[in-house]
Amino acid sequence: MKYRIVGLLAMSLLLGLAGCEKKGPAEQAGEKVDEAAAEVKEGAQDAGDAMKDAAGDVKDAAEEAADDMKKD
Repeated sequence: MKYRIVGLLAMSLLLGLAGCEKKGPAEQAGEKVDEAAAEVKEGAQDAGDAMKDAAGDVKDAAEEAADDMKKD
């Protein structure tokens, strides 16, 4: 009887571990959401960098225009 219980527990453990390898639909959907969030974050960072560059260009142009006005 004792060996039978140990054997059943071992089988249950092996079957349980084998079942954990396969990803369910919720886990797959969660991974897709994570990937989409990472892409949005990257896009936002790229947009922020572009805005920073544009602001620097505007600043440089304003300084140049101010210097030109001082010369006149």
